[in-house]
Parts: sequence; C-alpha cells; structure tokens
Amino acid sequence: MSNKQKTIKNEISLSGVGLHTGNEVKMTFKPAPANHGFAFKRVDLEGQPVIEAKADYVTTTQRGTNMEKNGVQINTSEHVLAAAVGLDIDNLLIEINASEPPIMDGSSKFFIEALEKAGIQELDEEIEEYVVKEIISYKDEATGSEVILMPADEYQVTTMVDFGTKILGTQNATLDTISDFKEEISSARTFSFLHEIEMLLENDLIKGGDLNNAIVYVDKELSDSTLEKLKKAFNKDDIKIKPNGILDNLELRWANEAARHKLLDVIGDLALVGTRIRGKVIANKPGHLVNTMFAKKLAKIIKNEKRNNVPKYDLNQPPLMDIHQIMDVLPHRPPFLLVDRIIELSDSHVVGMKNVTMNEDFFVGHFPGAPVMPGVLQIEAMAQAGGVLVLSTVPDPENYLTYFMKIDKVKFKRKVLPGDTLIFKSELITPIRRGIAHMQAYAYANGKIVAEAELMAQISKVK
Repeated sequence: MSNKQKTIKNEISLSGVGLHTGNEVKMTFKPAPANHGFAFKRVDLEGQPVIEAKADYVTTTQRGTNMEKNGVQINTSEHVLAAAVGLDIDNLLIEINASEPPIMDGSSKFFIEALEKAGIQELDEEIEEYVVKEIISYKDEATGSEVILMPADEYQVTTMVDFGTKILGTQNATLDTISDFKEEISSARTFSFLHEIEMLLENDLIKGGDLNNAIVYVDKELSDSTLEKLKKAFNKDDIKIKPNGILDNLELRWANEAARHKLLDVIGDLALVGTRIRGKVIANKPGHLVNTMFAKKLAKIIKNEKRNNVPKYDLNQPPLMDIHQIMDVLPHRPPFLLVDRIIELSDSHVVGMKNVTMNEDFFVGHFPGAPVMPGVLQIEAMAQAGGVLVLSTVPDPENYLTYFMKIDKVKFKRKVLPGDTLIFKSELITPIRRGIAHMQAYAYANGKIVAEAELMAQISKVK
C-alpha cells in the first residue's frame, strides 16, 4: 500500500438540491496540494472565503455537522468528507455556491462516483498518520452515546445503534478496511423517523426532501393530516407504510442500512480531525454531537503530542558539527554564540544543541538569585541553529551574515535553568528563495518543549 498523499487529477462538478434549504447547489471538487487537507470554498460569497474542514469550526450538529469560520457557514459536510476519506484522498478543495452540499440520494454514492471519475493521483509527500497507542474515548453522559478509539493495524470502524423503538431496534455495522467503504458503506442513505419529519415540515426545515433521499421509519401512527402534508411535501399521489415499517418511497439497500449510514457519518465527522487515523473506532449510539466532540478531543491530543514530540538524540555520538566547525559557518562568537553542536542537518531541517551552564554571562544580571535563561536568547539560539541550515546552501558561508526579518507565534512553555541541555530543531516551512528562510523552530529541555516560534531570516553577502 502506498504511503504517499493523494488528491484528484481533474476538477469535476455535480449539482443537486440542499436538503434543508431546497436550493439548487453546484459543487466542484478540485485537486489540492500536499498537506492542504480538506477545505470548502464558498464561491457565492464576496472574497470566496475558505473554511478548512476542522473540528474546531463545528458550531452546531442539528440535522448534520455544521461549521462556521468568520461568520461563513458550511452545513451538512459529513457525506462529502466521508466519500473523500473512503477513497483514501488526503487533499481536496470543495468549491460550493451555497452553505450546504447537494443531498443527492442521502448517501455518499454520487460523491464517490464523481471523485473516481476525476481520477486519483499520488503526490510526492508522505501521508501523515496518527497511530493510536492507547484507548481514547468520549462519552455524552446525557445520551449514553460514546466513541472509543483503540490501537489497530489499520483504520476500522464499528457502529452500534439502538433507537429504543420497535421499528428500528439495535443494529450494528463494521468496516474492517477503508477499501471496502465504496461497496459496503457509501450507498447507505440518511434516515429519519416520522415524528422528526413532521417537526421539520412544521418548521419548514426540509425544503429539499423528495423522499428519494431519506429512509423514513414510521415510529407512530400515520394520521390523515400528516399523510396529506407528506403527499404535498414530497409531491406524491399516495404514500403508504411498507410491512418493514418504512414509507414506501424506496427499498432498503441493506437490512442494517441505518447502522451503515451512521458509520458513514462517523467517517465523515472524524475527517475533521485533519489527520489519518490508524486505529479502531467503536461508536455506540453515535450522532454528530458525540462524533464531533470526540473529533475535537482527538485533534487536541494529536496537536499536543506533536508539540511535545521531543526528538530523541544520542548525545554521546560525535556531532555532525562541533563548536569549531560551527564558528567556521556562523559569524557569532562567545559569549553570543549560543549553539554548541549541530547533530542533524538536511536540506530542510537542522538540529542543534546547547549546554546551559551557570557560567553563562547573561546569568550575571538576569535574576542572579534565581537564574533563568532569557526567552529572547532562546529565540536567538534557535535562529543561530536555523542560520547553519540557511548558510549550508551557499559554498562560502563565511562571507555571509544572517539577519532576522520576522519573528512570529512565539510561545515560552517552561523555564530554562542552569544545568539544562537545550535541543533546537528548525524546519523549513517553505523552500529557501533568494536567501530567505521561513522556519518553524522548537526548543526542548528535559523531554519537554520549552519554546517555539516561526522565524524568517535572510542571508546577505558581506560587502
């Protein structure tokens, strides 16, 4: 199996009506570069704002997963995102001229067909995957709904639904491998209970329904007045209840289609984590609220783990560059040279080290009674390590100086004290152009992150 990220080869459009708005919607899938992820672009609004598909933007989960960023909304995103995940796609721009994708037949089937028709292509960058190492769970105490994630060799999902009604009791569905999504899950349609349909009709909230895109389970007696409303709303001469307790607008594709659709929703909602997952999801009585609350929790865990992912280096090994080799490259000299060793160096990253001792000149005046390494010097040390990276791109580094252009998103997490061993890691955010380097830099000590910042520097030849 390839470990490269994927997107689509060509753009492709499809049209339909939004379930809740009833408006005609045009949606276009477009290729996106590596590390772009999934995002929606509202082409009907001024400036064509983009909303990234992230759990943090979820605002409400009534009748679908609804996101908002800077006042711009995307509603009912889950069926589209499930199709992308189900086809192993990592990066996609979804242009849309309304707040809500077309409902189509209430499943992901038509989105799968469109994406396959557009063709899928590999990108150069490798897939970023979150490997689950311990059980993570979220429970909604009010409803008893729960999502549990546990270690597994690949992404797997099991849903268990129990609506406590005679007509739709307990159902289960399982997806053992994502490659089965298209055949086993993507065609499972959304469903409602009659009492929900009545409420939506009363409140004029289901303008796009034509009973070809939702299974309706009849959980109460069908009154004459309701029957008339349904006929009118769905433009039918007659509506009847079938022996299996659903309205006669369509045939079930599977006996457990409801559980399969809930599984489809789980995959679409967990796409909002923004990272592929290697683990098994067990969702008991899932719904958009518990799904997205779990997605928010998981996204936060992943972010914190990434931030605290302290690189492991054997400091007993000979360094790539010792202090003398560093001084051959950098113009700095003690006491302002703040990097003792370079441990790793590539085209796009550098790892440096500094032993912080009580003999540092800055401790003489910086809280002498309780010495703490100044934050600005931590940034300077990260920048000096980054300077080695930038200067390694020229044949005569001794003839260049490195100047700061910008320092952004600086955070100091912990104090750096005498006796600490500081590890600096700087990675290029974008390739070096015209001697300008845009870097993400981190400083670690005692197995924890102590500082981070985005740095921009330019090298300039000494005249």
